[in-house]
Amino acid sequence: MNTEHGILFSDAYQKSLKEQFYHADEDPEHGARLFFENSGGSLRLKKAVEVKCAVEQFPDCPERVRGRGLELQSYVKNGTKEILEVVFGAKSGALLTELSASQAMYQAVGAVMENVKWGTNAVTSSLEHPSAHDAVEYYCNKTGREFRVVPANKTTGGIDPDEVMKYVDKDTCLLSIMAASNISGNIMDIKEITRRAREINPDIYVVSDAVQHAPHAVIDVEDWGVDIANFAPYKFFGIRGCGYAYVSDRVAVMPHHKLIHKEADVWSLGTPTPANFAAMMAVIDYVCSIGSHFCDAADRRALYVEGMNRIHLQERALLYRMLEGTKEVPGLRHIKNVEVYVDMEDLTYKDLIIAMGIRGIEYSECVQKYLEHGVTVFERLRSSMYSKRIVEALGIEGAIRVSPLHCNSADDIDRFLKITAKIAESVS
Repeated sequence: MNTEHGILFSDAYQKSLKEQFYHADEDPEHGARLFFENSGGSLRLKKAVEVKCAVEQFPDCPERVRGRGLELQSYVKNGTKEILEVVFGAKSGALLTELSASQAMYQAVGAVMENVKWGTNAVTSSLEHPSAHDAVEYYCNKTGREFRVVPANKTTGGIDPDEVMKYVDKDTCLLSIMAASNISGNIMDIKEITRRAREINPDIYVVSDAVQHAPHAVIDVEDWGVDIANFAPYKFFGIRGCGYAYVSDRVAVMPHHKLIHKEADVWSLGTPTPANFAAMMAVIDYVCSIGSHFCDAADRRALYVEGMNRIHLQERALLYRMLEGTKEVPGLRHIKNVEVYVDMEDLTYKDLIIAMGIRGIEYSECVQKYLEHGVTVFERLRSSMYSKRIVEALGIEGAIRVSPLHCNSADDIDRFLKITAKIAESVS
C-alpha cells in the first residue's frame, strides 16, 4: 500500500463518497466553494449527524437496564468497544472520554505525571499542538520535573527519531510526540521513536497526539507501542463535543478522576452520551464500507484498516496532483510566486496537508482572496497562540494551510490550482 504517488478512486466511487457528506461543494448561505480546511474541522458525514440527532431525541437514562435505556446503553457499550478495538487497534487498555481531545490529553498525561514517582524530566516536541505540548509543560511544572522540547527538522517539517533520542534518558518518565503535524502534514515514525526510547528507558510512558493523523491513516497503538493516544471526531468526519483517548493497561489503573466505587480502569465520569458514540460508530461504518469495497474481510478492524489505507492512497494521489499538477494545470511547485514550505519528494511520509504561501501577499490577505474565489483555507501565524511556536520551529513566518479530504476529486484540485495561479498572477 506504499504506492509512491497514491491511487485515485474511480470518478464514480469518489462522487458516491462525497455525496455522503453535508455541504461538500457549497455552503447554503455563502454559495459554491471548495472546503479545503478539513484540518480545522472536517466535512460532516451525513449519517453521523443524523444518528446523533435521532438518539438525542430520547430522554431515557443510558444507565438503566430495561427498555429504551438499555438500547441507549448499547451505543455506549458497543461504541467503546469499537473505538478501542477498531479505531485505536487496541487489544487491551481503557477508553477515556471528554468534551474534547485536548481535555482527554490533559487527563491522561496528568494521571501519568502525578502518579509516577520516578523520573526527573519529560520530553515533547516543538511541533505539538498546544494541548499536548502544554499538558506536558503544565505537569512538569506541577511535579518539579525538567521540561524538554525536541526541535523540528526544518527541511521535512517532522521530528526525527535521532533527534528525539538526544533528549530522552534513563530519567525520562514521559515522552509525547504527535503522530502527524497539523501544519506540515509530516508523519512521524512513532513506532521507531517508541522502540528506541524504550531501549534507553524500558519503563518510559509514550504519548502520541493522533488528532491530526486519524482522518488520514491507520492508528495502531499496539504496533506503535504507545501508552496514550487520542483523536477528535469533529476532525474525523464526525461531530463536535467529544474527544476520545486510549490508555494502556498500566495507565488505566492509575488513580484518576472517577467515582470511588467504580472499577479501577473506568475513566468515564457521569452519565455517558449515547448519541456521541452512535455518531462515531457511523464514522467507523463509513470507513469499513470503503474497506469492503476493496476487500472481503469479515473482521471489522481489517475492514477499517483497508478503508483507511485506501483513504490514504486517494489522498496521496490528490497531494501529488496538487504539488505537481498536470500538463494542462501546473501544480503548486510550478506556479510563479507560490512557495511550498517543508516540501519533500517522498510523499509516503505526508498526510494531505500543505503549508504554502504566495510571495508578496500577506497570509491573512491571501486567505481572504481565496475566500473571494470560493475556496476556504486557513492561515497559521506567529500572532496565534496555536501556531506561534510551531511556525517558528519550522523556520517560517507563517503559512496558508490547505487541507482537502479524500472525498475531493482531481477536478477539485485542478480548480484550486487554477485559482491559486490567478491569485499569484496578481502580485506585481
